[in-house]
Amino acid sequence: MDPRTNDQQVRQWLHHAAHANALGRHDEAGALLDRARREAPRHPLVMNEAARDLLRRGDAARAADLLREALASQPDDALLWVNLAAALRTLGRRDDEMQAIDRALALEPRNVRVILQKGSLEELLGRPRAAAMSYRMALQLVPPGLDLPPAMKEALQRARDAVARSNEELEAHLDGRLAVLRERHAGADLGRYEQCLATLLQKQPIYRALPSFLYFPGLAALEFHDRALFPWLSHLEARTDAIRAELLEVLADESRELDPYVQIPAGAPLDQWRELNQSRRWSVYFFHKGGRRFDDHLARCPATAAALREWPGWDVPGSGPNAMFSILDAHTRIPAHTGVSNARLILHLPLVVPPACGFRVGGRTREWVPGQAFVFDDTLEHEAWNDSDAPRAVLILDVWSPFLSAAERDLVRETTTAIGDFYGVARGDGGGA
Repeated sequence: MDPRTNDQQVRQWLHHAAHANALGRHDEAGALLDRARREAPRHPLVMNEAARDLLRRGDAARAADLLREALASQPDDALLWVNLAAALRTLGRRDDEMQAIDRALALEPRNVRVILQKGSLEELLGRPRAAAMSYRMALQLVPPGLDLPPAMKEALQRARDAVARSNEELEAHLDGRLAVLRERHAGADLGRYEQCLATLLQKQPIYRALPSFLYFPGLAALEFHDRALFPWLSHLEARTDAIRAELLEVLADESRELDPYVQIPAGAPLDQWRELNQSRRWSVYFFHKGGRRFDDHLARCPATAAALREWPGWDVPGSGPNAMFSILDAHTRIPAHTGVSNARLILHLPLVVPPACGFRVGGRTREWVPGQAFVFDDTLEHEAWNDSDAPRAVLILDVWSPFLSAAERDLVRETTTAIGDFYGVARGDGGGA
């Protein structure tokens, strides 16, 4: 038989055997393996299967010999090196096992199984910090949400536990090394550095801008923006009492026109919005929505309307500006989500804030303080909660990112409206959910 055809046939038998085993057809798989052993007993992959069988029966020494023989003719097969490492682990030959693992990784440097095996060997060798580095690499290579077999899940959990222990030791080490510098710079704002350290120690994830519609590159992805970039904020804050009084009048009116903020149509995926969809537990009273004016609401709240005349809104037809009272009911949480574009930012002016309310953007959490406005990037993951027994209310506005030029604003505005025209739909979303 032609050697090349023989190799192809053997690989086909082994592939079908593995598939049959996965489906529970073990007799069929056994017959295919027996045929491969009869027809090509010295084929490297057949010897690999024989070695695995020996390992299952506890004969690691013969398995290692067979795998070495297979590697003599096929040294670039990472699977053979991996199985040789497993046999050497059983034999307690740690140095030889490490050499086999390194050979496998030279061939397949992103093989998660091999990296996990290296980490476990480093633990056996009493090198927990080296093990943590290997485990960290393996964890970074596993895509989130991947369906894994139980054995792999257990191995990854061991890796997470080892990395967590290493991070605790590293944090204590860094505390000692940084103590003098922290004391020296006690008066400085170290918030960004502390966040940097928290992500390094994996105490919080790294948050990146993830707009659901339009991403504009080169803009600073900041959770909360410097209020100096928005000089008109102080004028808005000065009207807080009058705006709050109008809000309370709206809430006291039983015929008030409050809309659910989340209004996902039937047939669309609800995802994290299942509990709040079409619910007034998070409700809004619009002044502007997707560029549409609510003249009756503006007339009813003249102080708010006057304040909005000084507001440089996100003026994109069909998408903005958006301005509203946002009311979050007692014991209600807005789940983590991201907004539509980092070319715009979101402003909150807190009006009614009971205790036990909070707001997180990316890795930073803050409380709402009545009368103290802030601007944040809603394309970074953010969430809000009201754990009190009373509603929480803020005024929400959207604004252009101050880092865009006039030309860029014009182009973003026209691009957004052109896309709406192309698809025959408006992009108005009411503010970011």
